[in-house]
Amino acid sequence: MKRHIPNAVTCLNLLCGCLALTFIFRGELVLGAYLVGAAAVADFFDGLLARALRVSSPIGKDLDSLADMVSFGVVPGAIMYKLVGTISGVSAVTVTGNADYSSALSLLPFCAFLIPIFSALRLAKFNNDTRQTTSFIGLPTPACTLVVASLPLILATNEFGLDRIILNPWLLLGLTVLLSGLLVAELPLFALKFKNLRWLGNRRRFIFVSLALVLVATLKAAGIPVAVLLYVLLSVPGRVRSRDAAEASATGPQ
Repeated sequence: MKRHIPNAVTCLNLLCGCLALTFIFRGELVLGAYLVGAAAVADFFDGLLARALRVSSPIGKDLDSLADMVSFGVVPGAIMYKLVGTISGVSAVTVTGNADYSSALSLLPFCAFLIPIFSALRLAKFNNDTRQTTSFIGLPTPACTLVVASLPLILATNEFGLDRIILNPWLLLGLTVLLSGLLVAELPLFALKFKNLRWLGNRRRFIFVSLALVLVATLKAAGIPVAVLLYVLLSVPGRVRSRDAAEASATGPQ
């Protein structure tokens, strides 16, 4: 029975992603963003439960990737598509089917689907890359998605007057290209997988989680992209794996 628990949580991740899509295409981006957050929580706990219950399996790994492709691949693409389409004044879907796609601007929202494409490449690479057992190579899809999902939340409150910056289709296009590139970049990043609660071997993780909580508490939704940037900076490209290995060996058998 216990071997089904992590998979059930993974399916909850997938369900949240599917529900998010329905609300996003209705124009309810804020509710879709909250569902993305719920999917991220489920994605964190399915792996944690699998390790705690010692029931990891190839099926569970594949199911996790399939769920992630929806929640952290298709969903952020849909959010970006709606944002760019709304901001640029382009309606890509009409009741009559008479939309005009003759200008470059009318095609701009479709660039948002670079995110699902590169997310698929990222997930396929992760499943077959033996270097990513204790750390990541490239930005994880949940981190990419949290950046995108934070945008409608920032716009909804607009406490810091960031709407003028965000409500720019070319800036959103640039962010789309940047995130897509980071997903498949040869960029070593530490994984948020706690094998124990010791400081030694988890130093970066504790520092990041503490600072991320402070950022979100003070900046609210605007703190999410800052926290993701902090995650990249704390990873210290090219040195994460060697340092983590040294710290892990210093702690002895886990």
